[in-house]
Amino acid sequence: MIRNILRPTREARGLTQADLAQALGVSRQTVISLEQGRYLPSLELAIRLARHFAVPVEQLFLLDITPDGD
Repeated sequence: MIRNILRPTREARGLTQADLAQALGVSRQTVISLEQGRYLPSLELAIRLARHFAVPVEQLFLLDITPDGD
C-alpha cells in the first residue's frame, strides 16, 4: 500500500488545494483524491509534485510494507 503526506506538506507551505491544483495543471478534485489516498498519481504527476515541493518523490509517497503473516 502506498500512502502520502501531501496534505501536511501542502498546508505547511500555506497552499490551498486550489493553489496546488493550479500550479500542477490538474483539478482541485484530483488534489483532494490524492490527499485522501483514493487516487495514485501517474509517475509524471508524482515527479511534478515532488519538484513543486522540492523534495524527493519518496518523501511524499511512502510504500507501507506490512508482513503477510508467513
